[in-house]
Amino acid sequence: MANYVLVHGGNMSVDTWNRLTIGTHICTQDGKMGGKIWEPIIPALMERSHKVFTPDLADEYTHNLTEHIQQICTLIIENELKNVVLVGHSYGGMVISGVASKLADRIAHLVFVDAALPNAGQSLFDIISSEGCDPLSFVGLEALPPYVEKLQFCFEKVKPLPKTYIRCMKSEFVMVTDSAKKISLQPVIHGEDILSCLQDMYQWRRCRKNLHNYFWMRADEAANTA
Repeated sequence: MANYVLVHGGNMSVDTWNRLTIGTHICTQDGKMGGKIWEPIIPALMERSHKVFTPDLADEYTHNLTEHIQQICTLIIENELKNVVLVGHSYGGMVISGVASKLADRIAHLVFVDAALPNAGQSLFDIISSEGCDPLSFVGLEALPPYVEKLQFCFEKVKPLPKTYIRCMKSEFVMVTDSAKKISLQPVIHGEDILSCLQDMYQWRRCRKNLHNYFWMRADEAANTA
């Protein structure tokens, strides 16, 4: 049994989620998805007797990257979690990198789902800019505190941890996530057989069967052999 901590990316609006996915429309009190983006895949993990945590990151307008990292560290420590499969989507890749540096002894596996893959001293905006893209050219992406803060972490602590990178082939950020192929420490799994049914990286519900059968199977195997 492993403990899964799933970290979402930028806090997507419910309207965007409902527009880009199929299935029952979702409503939330604040109009944001937060950790609810993971709901379609939670049952598959719980069926395997894993514990699953899907926290809502604190408001991105009033909190920064350091605070998001501390939020996840606090969750892991207060729940006395070990053998953690730490999963980050999009901006969540920044968060899990910082968490892994602080709590490496508790992490069994890192999984980056179409996520930012930072070097020490980089911000999310830096990563996007390094690929020749203007961060502000992406609809809905603003220069908010978590996205412009440079991540300071110890790469040597993160380096030994097993990692999986799943890259969506039809994401609007594909030019940015393409940089994952350049980093030899991160195994890159191209998502054509996992996410080929997606129009973009947000359509989780449409692809949940393939996602269950492949992504979580691999993560389970990693946790069991850690």
